[in-house]
Amino acid sequence: MDDARQVTVVRPPRLRPGDLVRLVSPASTPPREGVEALVRFLEEQGLRASVGRHALDEHGFLAGTDDDRLADLNAALADPAVRAVVATRGGKGAYRLADRLDVAAVRRDPKLLVGFSEITVLHLALWRATGVAGLHGAPAVAAWDGATAERAFLDAVRTDADVVLASSPDAPTAALTTTGRATGVLLGGNQDLVATAAGWALPSLRGAILLLEAVGLGLGQVDRQLTMLTRSGRLDGVVGVAVGQYTRCDPTPGDAGSWTVLDVLRERLHGLGVPVLGGLPVGHEEGARAVPVGTAATLDADAGTLTVTAAVS
Repeated sequence: MDDARQVTVVRPPRLRPGDLVRLVSPASTPPREGVEALVRFLEEQGLRASVGRHALDEHGFLAGTDDDRLADLNAALADPAVRAVVATRGGKGAYRLADRLDVAAVRRDPKLLVGFSEITVLHLALWRATGVAGLHGAPAVAAWDGATAERAFLDAVRTDADVVLASSPDAPTAALTTTGRATGVLLGGNQDLVATAAGWALPSLRGAILLLEAVGLGLGQVDRQLTMLTRSGRLDGVVGVAVGQYTRCDPTPGDAGSWTVLDVLRERLHGLGVPVLGGLPVGHEEGARAVPVGTAATLDADAGTLTVTAAVS
């Protein structure tokens, strides 16, 4: 497909009491106590939870070998008893699996994939191959603190209500907000993984609203990635940009001049000539919200809101 608007979006069924959720680690190894807390959290919500065989393996900076991590993920995608798949954490290495997913199983039995950061590349690859929507986020106990984030996650997986994110004027990236309104499928997530996916796992962004957040990138990395995406034509036809949190993306001692990451983002994103809405609670900081990806969205820079159709039906 050369236009995101031509893709038939598939929304997996919402989670119901008693549904089985499988925890897998497609990237780096999570702390055991975090996985145990996540299992308790899900079971407290009336769900059942199981953990992939290799979810706690260690292989360098990865949660096991590529084949073992892929086996856990594909087994979860193919198991008819599993109704949602939750990544235990991000980290590194999910990009190694993105072109080996069991997309035939997902087409037969669509189910929700939940994760953020590194998991962005899996959301993009699955949507490109199947049109199945995902959830960019995680249960509060896995990554974030706060009852608001926890409730937002539960609403996102258990109801088909739209998700509405409001820009916070106090958030640094709010300074990037322009004017205007755009509608399109919301695609993207972590900038580093959007750039990594270009050329092989990244779907067409023509007609899409691009979602961006980042953590731990230098100014040069932010600039190089956005420049590459622009100059290669991968951002041609984007109708709007939704910007979340850019965490620990500060100038380094080797960066000359007075620019911050906001200056880099302003120059790269405003040059697209589309509405930009910053200050969204999406990313790696406390209070970050879960947001559907791969469904229809409306970005209203004037009102300061991003409204996204639920990932589940």
